Amino acid sequence: MVDLLSIAPNIQLDLKYLTGDNFVGDRIEGYDAELCLISRPAASALQRVQLALAEFGLGLKVFDAYRPQRSVDHFLRWSEDHQDIRHKADYYPELAKPELFSKGYLVQHSSHSRGSTVDLTVIDLETGDELEMGTRFDFFGEESWIDCQSISAQARGNRMLLQHVMVQHGFVPFHHEWWHFTLQDEPYPNICFDFPIA
Repeated sequence: MVDLLSIAPNIQLDLKYLTGDNFVGDRIEGYDAELCLISRPAASALQRVQLALAEFGLGLKVFDAYRPQRSVDHFLRWSEDHQDIRHKADYYPELAKPELFSKGYLVQHSSHSRGSTVDLTVIDLETGDELEMGTRFDFFGEESWIDCQSISAQARGNRMLLQHVMVQHGFVPFHHEWWHFTLQDEPYPNICFDFPIA
């Protein structure tokens, strides 16, 4: 694994699980430093995406990349606490916690733990503002599906832009989360790592 910024220094970071700004509402176990780790091939591919977007005054903002298994386990423990619904309205208003698993939003072993999956969006390089994508990152609901038609035309167009540029540079999208991509030729397809980000 490498520090993403050592390969792609102009990509912006907003590491949601390092803070409480996420669906759990707490800093997630395993996120111990402001560091975005990812496999070297994925980092190199993201740098190519960044350069392609920069031609149009756009760039990437990354929310998450490598995620230790202990972090996934933290999500699992959170899901079993049915009293803790403090962020339900913001992140999963139409779902009960068990449905986050049955519908595939949360899993016991995440592709993020293999080191070549990334959660991201597109920003305007001049202002730093995120392009409108129709939902916030980690919104669990059909509005986050790539082909959702109930969002604005502008958001649909921005999603199409993100999908196109990521696929063009070797990433595979996840149908239920517009922000989630895995490098097609990932170097560790069968390994779930658990070392902390420190």
